[in-house]
Amino acid sequence: MRIQFIGATHEVTGSCTLLEVCGKQYLVDCGMEQGKDTFENVPLPVSAGDIQAVFLTHAHIDHSGMLPKLYKEGFRGSIYATEATCDLCDIMLRDSAHIQMSEADWQNRKAQRAGEPLVEPVYDLNDAIGAISCFRRCHYGELIHMAEGIEIRFTDVGHLLGSACIEMWLKEEGQTRKIVFSGDVGNTNQPIIKDPQKVAHTDYLVIESTYGDRLHEKPKDTLEELAQIIKTTLDRGGNLVIPSFAVGRTQEMLYAIRQIHHKGLLPDYPEFPVYVDSPLAVEATGIFLQCDHSCLDEETLALVKEGINPIWFPGVTLSVTSEESKAINSDTRPKVILSASGMCEAGRIRHHLKHNLWSEKNTILFVGYQAEGSLGRRLLQGVPSVKLFGEEIAVNAQIRELHGTSGHADQAGLIAWLEGFQEKPQMVFVNHGDDEACTAFRNLLRQKGYAAEAPFSGMEYDLRTGRMTAYREGIPVKREQKAQSRAQAVYAELLAAAEGLLALAKKSKGRTNKDLAKFTAQIRNLIEKWK
Repeated sequence: MRIQFIGATHEVTGSCTLLEVCGKQYLVDCGMEQGKDTFENVPLPVSAGDIQAVFLTHAHIDHSGMLPKLYKEGFRGSIYATEATCDLCDIMLRDSAHIQMSEADWQNRKAQRAGEPLVEPVYDLNDAIGAISCFRRCHYGELIHMAEGIEIRFTDVGHLLGSACIEMWLKEEGQTRKIVFSGDVGNTNQPIIKDPQKVAHTDYLVIESTYGDRLHEKPKDTLEELAQIIKTTLDRGGNLVIPSFAVGRTQEMLYAIRQIHHKGLLPDYPEFPVYVDSPLAVEATGIFLQCDHSCLDEETLALVKEGINPIWFPGVTLSVTSEESKAINSDTRPKVILSASGMCEAGRIRHHLKHNLWSEKNTILFVGYQAEGSLGRRLLQGVPSVKLFGEEIAVNAQIRELHGTSGHADQAGLIAWLEGFQEKPQMVFVNHGDDEACTAFRNLLRQKGYAAEAPFSGMEYDLRTGRMTAYREGIPVKREQKAQSRAQAVYAELLAAAEGLLALAKKSKGRTNKDLAKFTAQIRNLIEKWK
């Protein structure tokens, strides 16, 4: 009866934990790393085909995103998750597969120009569909006898539609131990979904620490603050661009803007264009509207019972196709644009940033966590310019952050949830937080009388004896090597571009003298600029 920590150890993404019970292997979450990679992760010590099942806390990609890769490598067990998580993963894993395939295609086009080896996508659509076929739907509060020596139960933890902490009862050689995985603990008083539910007893607890070292800044009225940001932006004739996670945060922002309309908080702008530019967000919105009503909080449920769509209002346009997305930036009206990804690392939001960052009229509003190293974090830190699609873009737009909208509990919220246990767990394992947050939260727990550890990847713990069986220090990722490799890649890209320019020049024979002269002048100007 052992636990081994694989991912999201002193890091905030890539959640993955291995359990061994009665000689069989199980995973809790199988997430993708996003943003800055700080510490090396050990590989899974068993083959994918030997894993009996995966228990999934919720649908976010940093918890579910490597399930298709697991399937690609031979996993054929079951993936247990709540009904809403199953529905969301059906669209999110397909979307992730498209991203992996697109990125591999882009890299291979560059590799071909540079004469370098081609790469394979991390996984493809068939792998995603295969992983989706393994999902098994579970209800909140249902005690599931999974296999010999293991029973599980999902409890609503208020982070995302379908999110859960997972209670597990493990039995081996006549001994029983209970372990609880918090997943991501939600913030209280968030729209649409319920507040986190507490658990009474456990022997061991694995708890996240995304905001383990700080408290949320909570203004008196988040709705008023959002309304004011919209007003000042529209008054300038600008666009309000909101990088927003397609699943969860987009729907919460639509809920908030509907409330602003309903309460008449913007009398000067009774209707204004709002674009939702994300195919994934559009599909996810449909799931939110059709979900089991037991997932909804009282306020949202009351609206639904009255026949009111809680996340819809006049002026909303859904953009699905590339053509519809491109048309947004041709719309000269001041407007609100909700687009993914929430940390600006991929997706259509980068195109909207390219078209809006340079103008002082516009506002970029962040409404969720920005991982270290992400483009969103760098914009919040005040960088003067960013490179998007090979072009340096000046950051002249106002950069704002809407406080009180986090889907994660802050330090006080985590402590409040933890104190819901009637007795202190035998051991608390702190993970899923940046190094500083994870360490600070562990230290705080120790001050409060808890036995607490913040394991690095590879650490093992025997749940029967209550002893650590393998200790491992964190191994920082070597930045010099990464930087050198990146520099080489950028230089190769430069040479490829230069070769492309030469090839174009050689193909220009037969153009008009006027065009040739213009082309020549542009090349000479470019040479002079970069001498």
